[in-house]
Amino acid sequence: FSLSVVDRYSIVSGASAAAPTARGQGVMNDYNGKILTRGSSQVRSRFVKKNGQCNVIFTNMEEKRQRYLADIFTTCVDIRWRYLLLIFCTSFMVSWLFFGIIFYTASLAHGDFEEQPAAKGDGLRMPCILHVQGFVGALLFSMETQTTIGYGWRCVTEECPVAVITVVVQSIVGCIIDSFMIGTIMAKMARPKKRNQTLVFSKNAVIAMRDGKLCLMWRVGNLRRSHIVEAHVRAQLIRSYVTAEGEFIPLEQMDLNVGYDEGTDRLFLVSPLVIVHEIDRDSPLYTLSRADLETDDFEIVVILEGMVEATAMTTQFRSSYLAREIFWGHRFEPVIYEDRDRYKVDYGRFHKTYEVASTPHLSAKELEEDLIPRSLSAFCYENEVALSCGEEEDDIFDSSQVAGKEKTEERRTSVSVDFQNMFQDSPVVMSGSHSVMCVLDMDNNQMEFDILQTAIPLDPVTYKSEQET
Repeated sequence: FSLSVVDRYSIVSGASAAAPTARGQGVMNDYNGKILTRGSSQVRSRFVKKNGQCNVIFTNMEEKRQRYLADIFTTCVDIRWRYLLLIFCTSFMVSWLFFGIIFYTASLAHGDFEEQPAAKGDGLRMPCILHVQGFVGALLFSMETQTTIGYGWRCVTEECPVAVITVVVQSIVGCIIDSFMIGTIMAKMARPKKRNQTLVFSKNAVIAMRDGKLCLMWRVGNLRRSHIVEAHVRAQLIRSYVTAEGEFIPLEQMDLNVGYDEGTDRLFLVSPLVIVHEIDRDSPLYTLSRADLETDDFEIVVILEGMVEATAMTTQFRSSYLAREIFWGHRFEPVIYEDRDRYKVDYGRFHKTYEVASTPHLSAKELEEDLIPRSLSAFCYENEVALSCGEEEDDIFDSSQVAGKEKTEERRTSVSVDFQNMFQDSPVVMSGSHSVMCVLDMDNNQMEFDILQTAIPLDPVTYKSEQET
C-alpha cells in the first residue's frame, strides 16, 4: 500500500489540488485501532457548517427530475418560497386558461358567436353559456367557476352537455389544486426549521478533567421560553482513515457516547447545559493527546433533536467542531446564577472558557496506563510486610504498657512458619519496578528494609519450595 492510493481517492480541495506533493507527505496515525490520514498543509472543509447546513452537493444523479417529481409534495416543501409562490400562481392561471379554452371552444362549436342569443321562447337557440361574447368572457366564466365567485351574470345552460361536464371537472380540479397548494404552504410555514434559530451550540468545544476522567465537552442552550420536548443529543466523529486492507474511507462516521446507556443524553433544556463525552476505551478519542489535537484533522458533528412545544413537530439542530476549534485544558464559564427567588442566565458568557493549567497533556490511554495498579502478588506481600512493620513499631514505642508487650509477643509469634522461613535469610519482595528486601530477626525483634535494583520478579511458591529444600 502506498500513499498514492490515498491521494487518488481522497477528497481534494482547491488548495490541496495545487500542492499534491504536500498531500503525499501526509502522516499516518494509529487512532484507537484505525490507521488514519492527515495532511499537514491541508485545511479540512466542513462537512456540516456551523449553522447546521450540510456542505454536500449531489452530482451525476440518474433520473433526478423523475425522482423529484415522484415526490412532488416534499419537493414543493423543500424548495424556496419564491419558487413555491411561482408554482402556486402558475397552477391557478394555467387551470383557468385551460378550462377557459374549453368553454370558448364549446361555445364556438355551438355557434353562440354567430348571432345574438335570445330567450328560448323567441324560437332562437339557447347558447351554451349565457353572456359570453368571446374568449375573454369564457376565461372570466372559468375563473368564476373554479373560485366559486358566482357573480350571477354568466352561467352554463342545458344546451351543451360538454359545457356541463367541463364545469363539473373544473370544480373537482379546483378543489384538488386548492388543497394541495394550501397544504404545501401550511406545511412549509409550520416547519420547525426556523426554530433552530433560537437554539445555539457553543462556538468551541473543550477537553478537560471531570470527576477524574478526561472528557470532551460542549454547551447547548435554548433562547426561547418555550421548551424542546423529549430533547436528546448525539455526536459523531467524522474523519478519514485507511482500513487494514488498504481501503481509504474519506468520511468515516464514528459515534461518540454522550450517555445513551445511562440516559444522560436526554435533556431538560430550560437553561444552558454542558454535554459531556467521557473519553474511555470505547471512545475514538482514546489515544488523542494535546500534541495530537494540535496537528490532527477531524470534525465532530453534534446534533440536538426534540419536539417543538408549540407544534409538536420534530426539529433537529446541527453544528460541528473542527480540531482547531477544540480547546485542550479549558472549561466553560458559569452562566447561571441565583437572583433572589429565581435563576438568571447570562448568555454573554455562553461561549467563554477559561484555562485549567492542571489538565494533563497526555491522552486518556496514557493516563489510564499510569494509574494501573501493581500486580496482585506484589500488593499482597507489601501489605503483609507493612502490617508486620507497623505492629513491630507500635510494640517498640509503646514499652510503657505491659499489655502492649504481651500483644506484641502474640502478634510476632502469630507470623506463620512459612512466612518466617521465607524471610529469615534475605527474601526479595517485588513492588512495581522496585525490589524490596526485608530481613527479619525474630530473636532481636528487628526488621530491616532495603531497595534492590534487580528487575527479576519473584514467584512466592517457587521461592518457598526452594527454602524448604
